[in-house]
Amino acid sequence: MTDPIPARWSDLRRFTFARVALGRAGNGLPTGAHLAFQAAHAAARDAVHAAMDFAALATMLRGGGINSVTVHSQAPERQTYLRRPDLGRQLLDADRALLVAQPGAIAFVVCDGLSATAVARHAAAVLMRAVPALQRQGIPVAPVVLATQGRVALGDAIGEALQAEAVAVLIGERPGLSAADSLGIYLTWQPLRGRTDAERNCISNVRPEGLPPDAAADKLLWLIAEMRRLRLTGIGLKDEQGAALLGLS
Repeated sequence: MTDPIPARWSDLRRFTFARVALGRAGNGLPTGAHLAFQAAHAAARDAVHAAMDFAALATMLRGGGINSVTVHSQAPERQTYLRRPDLGRQLLDADRALLVAQPGAIAFVVCDGLSATAVARHAAAVLMRAVPALQRQGIPVAPVVLATQGRVALGDAIGEALQAEAVAVLIGERPGLSAADSLGIYLTWQPLRGRTDAERNCISNVRPEGLPPDAAADKLLWLIAEMRRLRLTGIGLKDEQGAALLGLS
């Protein structure tokens, strides 16, 4: 027999995708909740192991007037990428020559990361809003770099090769059991190999059920403007977009 869920708990389900107020059947979960858990676990595994179709993404971007170039990390395939995170942070030497220096430009890097599903669903929407907005402001933008088997720090090596002013890495985040399609965006001022996570700003949980792609692009544009004003990112750059919109900053 399934125990009833108290109203004070079931009401929480209106506000979160987290697994709360699932109910109980004896010492276990009700059948529906158990099957939902298995489906979410399968979706997370699929997202981690899925292959990103970067050719399709390049075509989509080209249709929006955005040029791109494809490179690879030093992880030759998916299993090595999962077992050797260090290789996913290093640019393949042969691909470095593909990156023509774009001094002073903002560079965008798209990595499959740990969820190709997230990148396939949300990366183009963020780029198609953010890139034209920067160009309208007269801010140079390098061709978008599509990086296979890439980790966040791969953006530092790419930005360094481009001689870019800053790099924004769009990457599939590690799937959870509430979201397998969450995209992250990491912004780094003056990218160089060896930068630390403390020198980056992160916009997380980019997806319709979290921070929608258009809102994420607007937040990224706000951070880029503040980054260029202060000439830094990371712990010294606070996300005060909300306060600015309210006139409190």
